[in-house]
Formats: sequence, C-alpha cells, structure tokens
Amino acid sequence: MDAINPAARPAPLSHPEVRTIILGVMLAMFIAALDQTIVATALPTIGRDLQNFTDLPWVVTAYLVAATAVAPLYGKFSDIHGRRVTMLIGISTFIVGSLACAVAPSMLSLIAARALQGLGGGGLISLAQTVVADVTSPRERGRYQGYFASVFAASSLLGPVLGGVIAEHLHWSIIFWINLPIGLLAYAMTSKALKRLPRHERWHRLDVLGAALLVAASLSLMLALSWGGERHAWTSPEVLGLFGASALFWVLFGFRQATASEPLVPRTIVQNSVVRTGTASSCFGMGALIGLTVFIPVYFEAVMGLSAAQSGLALLPLTVGVVLGATFAGRRMVHVVHYKRIPLFGTLVAMAGCIALAIFATSISLITVEVLLAVVSMGMGTMLPVTTVAVQNAVAPHELGTTTSAIGFFRQLGGAFMVAVLGAIILTGRPAAGGAVAETAGNPFSWMFAIAALAFLAAFLLLLLMEERPFRGRTASPAEPPAL
Repeated sequence: MDAINPAARPAPLSHPEVRTIILGVMLAMFIAALDQTIVATALPTIGRDLQNFTDLPWVVTAYLVAATAVAPLYGKFSDIHGRRVTMLIGISTFIVGSLACAVAPSMLSLIAARALQGLGGGGLISLAQTVVADVTSPRERGRYQGYFASVFAASSLLGPVLGGVIAEHLHWSIIFWINLPIGLLAYAMTSKALKRLPRHERWHRLDVLGAALLVAASLSLMLALSWGGERHAWTSPEVLGLFGASALFWVLFGFRQATASEPLVPRTIVQNSVVRTGTASSCFGMGALIGLTVFIPVYFEAVMGLSAAQSGLALLPLTVGVVLGATFAGRRMVHVVHYKRIPLFGTLVAMAGCIALAIFATSISLITVEVLLAVVSMGMGTMLPVTTVAVQNAVAPHELGTTTSAIGFFRQLGGAFMVAVLGAIILTGRPAAGGAVAETAGNPFSWMFAIAALAFLAAFLLLLLMEERPFRGRTASPAEPPAL
C-alpha cells in the first residue's frame, strides 16, 4: 500500500475534535492500566486458591512476555492499516483473554489465558499514546497530559484496593469479569471516536519471525529464573540448558534484526540516539516499577502482616505517586528548555528511596514504608512523559506508531525481566505463607529494593546521555514533508 496522498488528508483538527478523539481512547487505556494494578494485590490469594505459589510470577510474566512481543507488531500494523482497526483488534483480544482468565480452573490455564490477554493489551497504551502524537505536536502535547493522568490516577486508586477487596471478600475471578463490560464500552467509544483520526499510513512488513524468536528467548530466560533454586538446582542440566537456549535465541533474534528487510524493531529507530537512550532509560525505570508493583503486596503480607485488602490500600502510595510525578513533569516540560533536569532529579530520588528500603526492609514502620514508596514512585513518574515525548519528537510522523510501540516494547521487556528476577529471589527465599516471622522473610525483600535501586541508577545514566532536542512547537501542515 502506498502512503496516503497528502492532498487527501484532512485539515488539522481543532481542540474540541482532538479532545473527542482522546476521550475515546482513554477508556481503552483504562482497561489496560487497571489490569496492571488490580491483579498485583490478588496474587497471594490466587496462589493459595489454586495451590500453586511456585508458578505465581507467571500470572504476571505471561502477560508481560506476550504484550512485549506484540507491541512492535501493533505499531507497524497501525502504521499500515490505521489506528482504529488496530485498536479494535486489541480491545477484542483483551476481552476474550479476560473471559478465559475468569473461568480458568488451574494455574496453568490461568497463565495461558493471561498470555492471550497480553496479546490484546500489549498495544492499547502505546496505541493511545500514538493517537495523541497523531493529533498534537510535541509542544502541544503537555496540554493533554491531564487527560491521561486522570486515567492512570483512576486505575492506580481503584486497582490495588479493588484487587485486594475482591480477592479477600469475593472471588479473584471477578477481577477479570469486570473487564468484559468495560471492554465492550471501550470498543464502542473507540470505534466511533477514531473515525475522525488523521491517517499517516505506510506499507510495512510484519516481522513475525522476529517476534517468535523474542518470545522463545524471553520464555527460556523466564523459565530458567523461575525454576532455578525451586524445581531444579541452579547448576542442574535443566536450568543451564534453559539459560543456553535463551542465549541462542537472543543471538538469533539479534541476527534477525540485523538482516531482516523490516525487523521487529526498525534499524532507523535503533540508530536514532534519542530513541535509543530514551527508550533504554525508560526500560530500566519502568521495569523496576513493574517489579515493585507485583511483589510489594507479597512484602506487605509476609513482612508487615497485612491482609490482601490492606495490602491493596498500602500499595496506593506507589501507584498514585507515579501519576503525580508524571503529571507534574508533563505540565512542566513544555515550559522549560532543559526538560531533562526534571526526570534526572526524579530518578535520583527514586534510587535513594529504594536504597533506604533495602537497608531497613525488616526494621521499618509501615508509615515510613509508605512515605518512601511515595518518594520512589513520584521520582520514577517524572521520567515517563519526558522520555515518551522526547522520543516521539525525534522521529517522523509516519514512524510514530512503530516508535511509540518500541517504547512500550522495551518497557514491557524490562518489566518481564524484573518480575522474573525478583520472583526468583523472593519466592525461592520466601517461607510458607503465614508460617514464619518477619525477620526470616525480610532478607529477599532487601535484595528486591536493592535491585530496583540499581535499575533506577541505570535509568539515570542513560537519561543523562539522551540528547535534549527542542520540541517542535506546532503541528506540521499535512502537505509538509515529515521533519526530523
């Protein structure tokens, strides 16, 4: 398919039209964002109900691996066929996966259903961010940060509390049942709103082989980290074989990226220094945040002695703080020249908070933990809008879908890796539920916070290397060639 004739493109949209489109995709973002926060506090209850704690991290990892693999495909597919049809496919798949999760009778079937759900949810947030980039310039984009902040605020407030209350007082399957009516409403609203969206299609080849190699490499690594020290010794042939298989698949994936005519992650994007450093920084930062979100409820129950519902409430400082930090940075970055300074300071603050938690994990009060989690999350939150907009600002309009999905791709990859690593540390060193004192359970959680601090340090250093290009101040005329 050839690119759309510039003369046939519609005139730039007015603010009310832009607002209508953004409101349409907000609900699609909401179901994906809610799913990331509502499941975490229910994990201990799910493990007890299905009598399987060993494979519990896979409830999260399966979703993240599937979402990671398809995120770049969503971006390219939307660049070929348009955002609307791609968004509707993602919502439909997410709904079907949610239904399968709700009726899952065992841990294995739940993990498989979560993978299906990830195939749908993997593109929703990045596609929504791409839609915003389609209708606004980088300089104007901060104007709409409040809309997205409200979505993440709602999911951050409702998710942990709902997940804990539902798991403790009702049944954890309701967590997935509620996605059905919300998803159907999101489908109807998105279908109508995106009919007005400007189009920048280009023909692309979908690198399905690259995505398959990525899944094979990721799954081998996750299995090795999950089984090591639990089902098999770290030096056993099974675990070493999985590590070797993962290394082989990663090499094949790299070879595929170097030789394919259109690789899963385009070379033109990887070669862009802003995209490369900004995305890598976001990968480490977001990976640490996802890992903490998944396992801090386990920390609350094992060390602090909280119930599932109480853990949901106690997780609020971590989830809400991200929204507050992102909102502040998103509004401020359009008014300052050196916009990197905000997230640079934020990542240092997040790292300091994690270091304090690592040192005092077993001897700290709940109030102090809450304060430190708020500090960590607000610091981390400042990175998200800045890296996203800076990367989008560095590419042409017809590359926005692929580029924004690449950001989501590496964020999800970082999250999947961190969940696997932290799961290997915590679940192999964690005593049986309710059977040990806090002092015994605390040591692996100290390592959890220490590893998160190292990830924030890596995010800081990469962000420091990212070039600070001026934001484009207006939306380019449709007739103009794309400018880098």
